[in-house]
Amino acid sequence: MTLRLNAKWLSRSTFIKGLVVGAALPFLLPLLEKLPMGSRLRRYLRPPGARPEKDFLKACIGCGQCANVCPNQCIQLQGLENGLAQLATPVITARSKGCILCMACTQVCPTDALQPLPMTPEGMRQVNMGTAVVLEDVCYSFAGRTCGVCYRACPLPGEAMTLGMFEQPHIHPEHCVGCGLCEQSCVHMPQAIRVIPRESETEARVS
Repeated sequence: MTLRLNAKWLSRSTFIKGLVVGAALPFLLPLLEKLPMGSRLRRYLRPPGARPEKDFLKACIGCGQCANVCPNQCIQLQGLENGLAQLATPVITARSKGCILCMACTQVCPTDALQPLPMTPEGMRQVNMGTAVVLEDVCYSFAGRTCGVCYRACPLPGEAMTLGMFEQPHIHPEHCVGCGLCEQSCVHMPQAIRVIPRESETEARVS
């Protein structure tokens, strides 16, 4: 009898919590848009071929096909942490796992939210996910300790990134595609190289 009562109580408790959360959610979500600017800057990347953010959000239907075909399993689908508009949209968190630029995701998108890119070196160079930035004050190579791990991870070595003394990484923004492999590979904690998502600086100015 006690077990049955507990089960019923837990079921009712869960049901009541669900009602409360469901009723409060429409009021809480608009408050997220009023958070300070720094809290709203994106740290995630969109997959290759993504349209400009506003157009991307209009086109993406959250089908998850891009994530399903990703051989590197770097594409994740967002939950509610960034609001309803972002729900189920694909993102890449470079520190966890960067993009290997295979272009598989761009071949399966049914709405062209991710525009098709050829699986060639030329297609790779058309990608514009963001731009890597080196934090020289924490980078081992800028402290005189040879590293070079990020350079060896770069899919466009000698173009997007070149090396100086002690294998100091130098980013060439006009060639960097923002894949995030350098950020993933960085052995420093916190990472000494980070990819700034495309449009983030524009979003900050607008905010």
